[in-house]
Amino acid sequence: MQIDEKDFIKLSEYVKSNFGVNLSKKKTLIEGRLTNTITQEGFEGFHDYLEDVFRDRTGAKINTLMTKLTTNYTYFMREETHYKFMQDVALPFWTSEIKDRDLRIWSAGCASGEEAYTTAMVLFEWFGARKREWDTTILATDISTKVLDIARHGVYPEEHFEHLPKTWKSKYFTKVGDEEYKVSDAMAKEVVFSQFNLMGEFNRFRKKFHIIFCRNVMIYFDTPTKAALAKRFYDALAVGGYLFIGLSETLSGISGDFVQISPAIYRRTK
Repeated sequence: MQIDEKDFIKLSEYVKSNFGVNLSKKKTLIEGRLTNTITQEGFEGFHDYLEDVFRDRTGAKINTLMTKLTTNYTYFMREETHYKFMQDVALPFWTSEIKDRDLRIWSAGCASGEEAYTTAMVLFEWFGARKREWDTTILATDISTKVLDIARHGVYPEEHFEHLPKTWKSKYFTKVGDEEYKVSDAMAKEVVFSQFNLMGEFNRFRKKFHIIFCRNVMIYFDTPTKAALAKRFYDALAVGGYLFIGLSETLSGISGDFVQISPAIYRRTK
């Protein structure tokens, strides 16, 4: 099923204006990801489907559309080098600096929760018995309520655990089906999931973060939008804080505020 140019431009402009996502070169992706939805819901084509989406004042249908267009496959311990850096560098630094033992971490664009839960497991393993002495609650946000529901439910298929140490899998998850596992209650309490549009105002955050993950999210944004978002992240970080982006992403030529520490790892130094 194909989308005509007028509807493509209308959709692209709406999504760019409201969510910052650049679809100007994603016509094939739009057609591929939405065709089944259009057919299943009984619409004759893209035009009627989009008219229905734009008429919906609840936001539910545009939320479904955005989920279809932006959700990628993810899994536990994705981009493992970031978690090693967190254990070897970021956590030792911050635990020596933070006086009130309130470690603030944000998983921005958390999708179905694997990143946030992996981060929580890293914290459990690194702190050990000291964990009870710290507040390490992770904020995990996404624009899609659908993926947030999956994250809160915390049940994942076998294939999402391929890169996670087997001992962690047995320690932090319970088997609930032939090939499904549910996150433990203790782990679930470590993450707060909330809907948030990265194009929105960051003033809802009363305190600065020490670590922010925003990985494989900015691939959907054009350069000016990336630059504006990088500035927001910079301002949201405490001095010395770390920003982790996807290994296929870079802030080179986009942001002059951050200092690059390692591939896809940036730091606010002043």
